[in-house]
Amino acid sequence: MSGTSAAVDRLLAGDAERLPRADARRNVERLVDAARTAVAEVGVDVTAHEIARRAGVGIGTFYRRVPSREALLEAVLAEVLDEMIEVAGRAMADPDPWHGLTEFATAYVQLRAASCGLNDALGRECGLTLEPQLARLRDRIRLLVGHAHEAGVLRPDVPWEDVAFVLASVTTSTRTIGLRAGADQWRRNLRIVLDGLHAAPGR
Repeated sequence: MSGTSAAVDRLLAGDAERLPRADARRNVERLVDAARTAVAEVGVDVTAHEIARRAGVGIGTFYRRVPSREALLEAVLAEVLDEMIEVAGRAMADPDPWHGLTEFATAYVQLRAASCGLNDALGRECGLTLEPQLARLRDRIRLLVGHAHEAGVLRPDVPWEDVAFVLASVTTSTRTIGLRAGADQWRRNLRIVLDGLHAAPGR
């Protein structure tokens, strides 16, 4: 299954009893796939029973194949955050600092808009151990903002911490004051935010 190897390897690392069995790995792959979808749709409060149901396995198999619900969610969300950190790394290598920042911001906000669980992990204490990934993500955002400041393309009065908060604010609920958000509302919000952050010539 694509996109699950890092999380699967995290769950199986150091477990010699499960590693040699191909069927065990297949079950873990199914659980990781199901957990990633369930976390995106439901959030970090999704139950082990719901993940097992989506994976097509019994709850007994669930607990034989993964150490705990929390360990499974941590592996899945760590994988998602690692992917976002890679996106930030590519953005840092962009010779155009503003283009790099906007490409990262678009990918970051799109992922937050698509995943309730990622929003949970980034926005509140959720009882999961994700600090190593969060620390690396904070560092990447700080560096991206620093590059944009040095190039004079980002408003100098906006520190990197503010950029992190305004990007988090781009995703909205589906309704406000009786209005319903369109599927691309986050894109419109992001465009407005980025226009406000961009350092106009002579500002």
